[in-house]
Amino acid sequence: MLSNSSTTPDYRRPPHGTLVARLGETRRFIQAVTGPRQVGKTTLVRQALADLTIPSVYASADDPGLRDRAWLDAQWGAARAVAAGAGGTAILAIDEIQKVGSWAEIVKRLWDEDTASGGSVRVVLLGSAPLLVQRGLTESLAGRFETIRLTHWSFGEMESAFGWDLETFLVHGGYPGAASLVDDPERWRAYLLDSLVETTLARDVLLLHRIDKPAVLRQLFRLGCDYSGQVVSYQKLVGQLQDAGNTTTLAHYLRILGDSGLITGLEKYSGGRIRQRGSSPKLLALDSGLMTAMTGSTRLQLRGRPEEWGRVVETAVGAHLVNSAPADTTITWWRDRDREVDFVIESPRGLLAMEVGSGRRKPSLPGLAAFSRAYPNARVLLAGAQGMPLADLLRVPAHELVAATAG
Repeated sequence: MLSNSSTTPDYRRPPHGTLVARLGETRRFIQAVTGPRQVGKTTLVRQALADLTIPSVYASADDPGLRDRAWLDAQWGAARAVAAGAGGTAILAIDEIQKVGSWAEIVKRLWDEDTASGGSVRVVLLGSAPLLVQRGLTESLAGRFETIRLTHWSFGEMESAFGWDLETFLVHGGYPGAASLVDDPERWRAYLLDSLVETTLARDVLLLHRIDKPAVLRQLFRLGCDYSGQVVSYQKLVGQLQDAGNTTTLAHYLRILGDSGLITGLEKYSGGRIRQRGSSPKLLALDSGLMTAMTGSTRLQLRGRPEEWGRVVETAVGAHLVNSAPADTTITWWRDRDREVDFVIESPRGLLAMEVGSGRRKPSLPGLAAFSRAYPNARVLLAGAQGMPLADLLRVPAHELVAATAG
């Protein structure tokens, strides 16, 4: 059950130490903190600034009236002035940097000016549209930045910060801002859909991407939650979405929704071969709370519906794997005829096939057996019923699961 939940717990996420250490170093790289809304980027940076003795300037570009070159120049100038009065060193943190037009080119000019003059303004950039931020970093700021990527909170974090048990996490996911509302299901659901989902779609997707069919994108998000944990062909999606256009459009929208931390479509594992474009995706909400909020099912209702509960469990596991996987690790699914594996983790540490159980005993595991025959070097793992306890699995990042099963 719950302990004393708060929307602003005195809790430091693991990347906090990394950011403090980097900002405490001699000026070297721009620090880019990216991730979807409501995962604690602003809190992380404010905590880091408070824990350091270096003077700082914090500003947010979230106000539409402030998105211009002059505003960013002014913030940088303010940080330079603070640094000049404090022995030459200060930190500048700019939140929602992607809202400033041509931000990457401006930051490049100002950063290079400081480099040439020997200035010591240390810079942190925060963005809730990871793809747009990454594009600006790689296109204009190559060699000048390091990235700290934040994702949805894990079970271990919600457990430590709020005292949550496993079932509470499975139903409500990893959104700390909504933690104090879970005893009021309707209020919790309204908060997630209005303050998180709608804000993400309206401000981070529709305003920052070219979306020719916004109604289709919203419908796709709903379907992604409805079918989370299931493989659905693009042709079937086109058939269920009004005025959907073609499969290329849907694949593009699915990538944007994935970049925004809402839903994604996992590709089918192909054994290292080039994957077929347009192959059926496995739809996956990137937080199980999104799935339950969209369906409107309460915890009591879910526990009385084994099939739906099983998809919630599979969604939580899949979301954990995707959110915790580093850049060199991919999460896919696999099927050969009627034999299927829920998730395949491929990393430099090895290959791991995983089946997720939600309580029903399985007399056999034909999917894992078939995968082992096809890929003899792969390891296999059963999660949940009869296998690794879900609570333990949800505390271990995807790449560490691969390493842990090596023995």
